Amino acid sequence: MRRRELAKAAASVAVAGALPLGRAEAQSRAESLRILSQAGPNTFDPYGVGFNRNAIQAHWNVYDRLLRFGTMTRPDGTLYYDYYKLEGELAERYEVSDGGKTVTFHLRRNAQFHDGTPVTAEDVKWSFDRVVASPVGRAQFSTGSMTAPEQFTVVDQHTFRVTTPRADRFTLPNIAATYGVIFNSKLVKAQAGANDPWGAEWLKTNVAGGGAYRLEAHTPGQSVTLARYDNWKSGDLPFFRRVLWQVVPDGQARRSSLERGDADIVQDLSPQDAVSMSQVTTGSAKVVGVPMAGAFQFIGMNGSMAPFDNVKVRQAIAYALPYQQMFEAALFKRGAPLFGGVAGVADGKEFPQPLGYSTDPAKAKALLTEAGFPNGFETTFSFELSLAPVAEPVSLLVQEALGRIGIKVAINKVPAGQLGTLLEKKEVPFFFEGSAANLNDADYFFRIFYHGPTRWNFGTYRNPEFAALVDKTRYETDAAVYEGDVKRMITLAKQEIPIILLWQPALDTGMQKSIDGYKYLFHRQLELRTLKRV
Repeated sequence: MRRRELAKAAASVAVAGALPLGRAEAQSRAESLRILSQAGPNTFDPYGVGFNRNAIQAHWNVYDRLLRFGTMTRPDGTLYYDYYKLEGELAERYEVSDGGKTVTFHLRRNAQFHDGTPVTAEDVKWSFDRVVASPVGRAQFSTGSMTAPEQFTVVDQHTFRVTTPRADRFTLPNIAATYGVIFNSKLVKAQAGANDPWGAEWLKTNVAGGGAYRLEAHTPGQSVTLARYDNWKSGDLPFFRRVLWQVVPDGQARRSSLERGDADIVQDLSPQDAVSMSQVTTGSAKVVGVPMAGAFQFIGMNGSMAPFDNVKVRQAIAYALPYQQMFEAALFKRGAPLFGGVAGVADGKEFPQPLGYSTDPAKAKALLTEAGFPNGFETTFSFELSLAPVAEPVSLLVQEALGRIGIKVAINKVPAGQLGTLLEKKEVPFFFEGSAANLNDADYFFRIFYHGPTRWNFGTYRNPEFAALVDKTRYETDAAVYEGDVKRMITLAKQEIPIILLWQPALDTGMQKSIDGYKYLFHRQLELRTLKRV
């Protein structure tokens, strides 16, 4: 960045820091939290069309859900969500019956929305009906066998019931995830119209919730101000009374603000900044880095296109790649490797796991010859420009390494926002991409990324045995059988390698050393409720 541009960006941060905070001016700095991020929410609707990841941070903290995931502590002291422990949020308790097909939720009787309206089972029913009325919401809820309003029942004012056709291990995790927010249905219906019965337009810029924080102000593209809701009953009141979340697109300006002590938390740190800041032992700032559960970056090979429909070609490429060099050049080792590990068979039932491939050019060349390509072939390797800081060094190293075994690679830089469309149409032969799974179970991961005709089946993987196991494991109740089936799927994924998993990137967040209680969540956005100043 040129000096004039950097000065301008720094000035914009200083001006943003002078934004009026209303009553917060009378409060001490200890009670207020200032967050800087690269972008802000583009909607407050939890499953609005085209919502961005920053929208999740907004609605996660202003709405309640019936359930939430538990909390565990990592060895470094970082809090982390416990996917396998569910606890009540708006529901003080719940019961599972009828062989797992019925879940009954008992709501907190003293819960209120931000406008003081009591929360009732009718609000929960309306909220769940809204999820399945939305194509985006229904697609996610259907992974937990929730697809129709008839499955959601008001038992009485404070009791709500969900029924599914058969016991599904993903029903409860879906209810605890991002889409199951509970709306103030009376408020939304008052804003809705004949052409918009679910209030989608109004909910883009407004909140109808009862979560730990309420929306106090919002300037699109600039800032969001949240105030603690002191009548919140679904947990301990948060430490911070007010949160100012500001948009500062320039990464260097965000970092400078943190190091000066003007900002409390800075999101979207680059790997370079995370490394250099972590090496500084003086000053007031620290970096918290957590490998992102469920998230992964990978090299995709379109199995519906020659020569990538040949498993030996895919294996040859997997052995040719310079994994450690890519990890260092692209991520500065900020993350968890998914290369190396046990080859050919499952190493436990968790997935993603290292696929068992390490750099071995001689083996790669031999496999390429066995595949019928002793002199190699030509192909293109695509990545989206929005991922360039990571994808560019990866692509150059891929090009160099595959050139050594006879594969000539042309690099194709796709304009931001366009690679997804090409992947949907299955028009890209060879590419770099990243994605993430909302739920942790290995069979859920395989269902999303290794199965079916969707964009997310990046390798266009088709294997009848694998597909049958994906369908079977979703409803398997015998733990030993389930584990055996999952391990078989992992073995197939390692041997047939539809995509080459590279690593789970770290989520690097900068913060003042005085900030404690950071909690990593599956959606990779901030949990404001646990943060405090010490």
